[in-house]
Amino acid sequence: MDYASELLNDFIIEARELIANVDEALVALEKEPDNRDLLNKVYRWFHTIKGGAGFVNATQLVELCHATENVFDKLRNGQVHLTPQLLDVILQATAHVHRMIEQLAASEQLVAADPLILARLDAMDDGQLDIPSSPATTSENSSDNKTLDDYYAALAPSHSQSTSDSPVSSEQVNSGTPSNAQETIPAQKTSLPSETAPKSSAETTMRVETARLDYVLNLSGEIGLIRNRLTSIRAEILSNRATADTYKALDEAVGLLDVLVTDLQNAVMKTRMQPIGRLFQKFPRIVRDTARLLGRQVELIIEGAETELDKTMIEELNDPLVHLLRNAIDHGIEPPEERIAAGKPANGTIRLRAEQIGDQIHIVISDDGRGIDPEKVRQSAVKKGLLSNEAASSLDDRQALQLIFLPGFSTKEQISDVSGRGVGMDVVRTNIARMNGKIDIDSAVGQGTTFRITLPLTLAILPVLIVKSSGYPIALPLAVVREIIPIHTDDITEVTGNATMSVRDEVLPLIPLETLLGWEQAGNMRYGIVIHVGQQRMIIGIGEFVGRDDVVIKPVQGMKVRGIAGATLSGEGDVILIVDIEELLRDRARPLPIRELLQPNTIAA
Repeated sequence: MDYASELLNDFIIEARELIANVDEALVALEKEPDNRDLLNKVYRWFHTIKGGAGFVNATQLVELCHATENVFDKLRNGQVHLTPQLLDVILQATAHVHRMIEQLAASEQLVAADPLILARLDAMDDGQLDIPSSPATTSENSSDNKTLDDYYAALAPSHSQSTSDSPVSSEQVNSGTPSNAQETIPAQKTSLPSETAPKSSAETTMRVETARLDYVLNLSGEIGLIRNRLTSIRAEILSNRATADTYKALDEAVGLLDVLVTDLQNAVMKTRMQPIGRLFQKFPRIVRDTARLLGRQVELIIEGAETELDKTMIEELNDPLVHLLRNAIDHGIEPPEERIAAGKPANGTIRLRAEQIGDQIHIVISDDGRGIDPEKVRQSAVKKGLLSNEAASSLDDRQALQLIFLPGFSTKEQISDVSGRGVGMDVVRTNIARMNGKIDIDSAVGQGTTFRITLPLTLAILPVLIVKSSGYPIALPLAVVREIIPIHTDDITEVTGNATMSVRDEVLPLIPLETLLGWEQAGNMRYGIVIHVGQQRMIIGIGEFVGRDDVVIKPVQGMKVRGIAGATLSGEGDVILIVDIEELLRDRARPLPIRELLQPNTIAA
């Protein structure tokens, strides 16, 4: 990497962090417009971005940041007061800054900010508040109509499948929104926060604390000393000079090496960990804009922002969390007049909390809105043909709530700009399951709804249950395993031609692992693994149980095989395939080429 490229890369990393801080501060300033500390911080952040943009010759970005910086200079000195109208203009300018930063990251030509935005900022700097709009810049064909689309695309670099409804256009964010201020600034037409906007490329770099790298360096030095000791012991053994003390020293060295390698592995994993607050800090702006569009008054309370999670998982979590937050505002939080009539405060509350419990991360999104009516869910599912009247009536309230995760489900009677198209929640669950996580829901009519997401700390190391099928080692993700039970022939009964077993008065289907893998001949089933995948509960029959292990997932060399999440190596050097149970259950048409996949050259480097 040449010097210019390195300078640009450093600027993009810093600018992304600073503009995210700006967004968080602007939402706070809406509640505390005279907070001098925040005003000073935003001024300094825009000044820093402007300086960096000058170094990388991004003149359009320099111009926009300079105009915004001037406004904040007046604000912090008390020469101008922060009104809702001025804040709208600043938020529009911030969206342009986001867009320009991502254009630089994608090596695209910078598109200058809308001249009307610059004119408004300059006028604000001069103390003017009523700026006429230009037909050319406020028409539906204006390039600035997608300002917020670009902004939300910049917020959410992600490889995950979209979780929102189809691309939408909305009415003006600022029209229909009452204000006590006398002055009026024409609002630009903007689009609703949309997860379907084109995604920017995900960040390929990250910041790591020096202390963590120092610890890794110290561990590698200790391992180097053990290597030298083992080399010396090997020389003694090969020269037939080994004594009892030699073998004792060998045993001690191997034991110490095992401890050091485990510590090194954990330390390297920690270098990938990032505070989830880096994701959460983007959400106040999203909640603010969505609530304003829908005429809601919403306060977002964030807790546990310091909780650390694997960086890759943080990126993958963006879309599901954005969708859940938008749903909470659209479906959950009532309009102010409806809340007051129900004896609630006009302002609705959404809580977003993260915490680490053991080796898992728990993320909870709760609101104090209208809740979800289980009976309405049943009726909607039947109306859409997702299940029969008999099946719907047999579900208890908790089971009925799970129906919202079915593809095509929606309780919305009319399609809105936010939701109602019957897509989204099923993809939310699918994306979370892809991270070996799960999502649950609780709701009470008139009181609110809570979604609970459970995730592993990292995707790099996967806890698995290793079994043998027809003599071949197979690993099942431990996240889907509920328990292991013995299988006796007398315990198996047939229901409509399918094998079943009763586990604590619950009749579950019994499927041999060989059948899932597409093999014709099923082996002897001695044990049953009770699994829970989505809404499916069943027993997988196996012949031999090996044990539990934490494995490093490696991709299968040069191919993507149905039902195979990856592979790993056993302590003896044998290839162990890691299966994707959910994918196997969806598609059992073709047998897996297990024998070919178990060759030593299967695992990619």
